[in-house]
Amino acid sequence: MGAATAAEPIELYWEDLVPAGFNELAPGKTDHNNKMAQVQPNAPVVEVYNNKRVKLPGFIVPLEGTAELTTEFLLVPFFGACIHVPPPASNQIVYVKMDEGVPVENLYDAVWVEGVFNTVRWEGDIAAAGYSMQGKTVTAY
Repeated sequence: MGAATAAEPIELYWEDLVPAGFNELAPGKTDHNNKMAQVQPNAPVVEVYNNKRVKLPGFIVPLEGTAELTTEFLLVPFFGACIHVPPPASNQIVYVKMDEGVPVENLYDAVWVEGVFNTVRWEGDIAAAGYSMQGKTVTAY
């Protein structure tokens, strides 16, 4: 049983990625660079899950891929983050690079993303992500 348990990913939720005492709604330094105003682009991260196999639910914001398969995306805690509303704190965004592209049929659907999680920061045009993941699978939530 020990080997089977070790193979199971750690099931994370978004609140697990926020350090104790961090107020994600507290305004950070104002940046007037014409990007959508991310409230906390340099939010502190939680290191305990670094290089662990995890499973995290969320919504996909596609970044790279084809019309059929997405190879890179942002995983965010709620639908519309980074697209229709300003991005959440960077410790509430995970940049995911998939080993193989995955079909994304409906951006409105929540998914589970499983892979190796780390605290490598990613910055793009639409937001900064405090975490990265080498994605293995994407399944329905």
